[in-house]
Amino acid sequence: MSPSPPLRPPAAAAASLPVVALIFNAAVWGLSWWPLRALHAGHGLHPLWATVAIFVLSTTALLAWRPAALEQLRRQPVLWVLAAAAGATNAAFNWAVSIGDVMRVVLLFYLMPLWSALFARVILHERFTPQALLRVGLALAGAVIVLKPAGAPWPLPQGLPDWLGLLAGLCFAFNSVMLRRLAPRTREEGRAVAMLLGGVVMAALLALGLGRAGAVAGPPALGLAWLLPVAGLGLCFLLSNLAYQFGAARLPAAVTAVVMLTEVAFASASSVLLGEARLSPQVLLGGALIVAAAVLAALQPSR
Repeated sequence: MSPSPPLRPPAAAAASLPVVALIFNAAVWGLSWWPLRALHAGHGLHPLWATVAIFVLSTTALLAWRPAALEQLRRQPVLWVLAAAAGATNAAFNWAVSIGDVMRVVLLFYLMPLWSALFARVILHERFTPQALLRVGLALAGAVIVLKPAGAPWPLPQGLPDWLGLLAGLCFAFNSVMLRRLAPRTREEGRAVAMLLGGVVMAALLALGLGRAGAVAGPPALGLAWLLPVAGLGLCFLLSNLAYQFGAARLPAAVTAVVMLTEVAFASASSVLLGEARLSPQVLLGGALIVAAAVLAALQPSR
């Protein structure tokens, strides 16, 4: 009979919880494309209106649990900057993965080392180091390879999904920098409700504006066939938001960045298995450079 394994110290078990929380967050975002596409194709619910419904439910649930969080938005207007950045991220990303090549969108989204370096310079006054310039170079090289179509001279975004993926990554990088800056003087539930409410406001503004131009169809009639899946997604996004807040606040930024890269694995594996993405050598090479830039950013010592 083999000896029993030693009991894991409670401190070590507690230390792993933030990592598990971040992996859960990455899984929700990496797999969210599938239900969003199903809602759009099967029930005519545009991704922007799906985002509105999902975040209305999530925000309502959070406020029912922490009603004082809304007061923080009134007392700390700077949280609305976080709301706008998070809302734009959610709206652009959900729309992009619903209509484009999932792997390509996720890789363009993860050009964050490029945007983060620029925002950190402007907002946090961090200097450009040789390591930062190397990361920017790798990210740009990866973007050029991913974006350059066969026979075209310039590596430009090819259609709306590419632009949305780039915009989502840009907004998320800004959101992450602002989250770090606001963390010492704001409470967790205040930041969470700002990010969720931003998902409602930004997606609704886009849906209404584009609806008037005839680019986005209105939401379908109320029915359990699509309300129940949306309610489930709302719960998942609420839990993933809280998980991200929990994990990012308790781990070094380097660890958070590495763990969040698992979203690429979740999105890539699921989209390839379901036949919604292609593993071309061009995408693999460009994706490897983008992921390498993100890993180098993650391994940078925290200051």
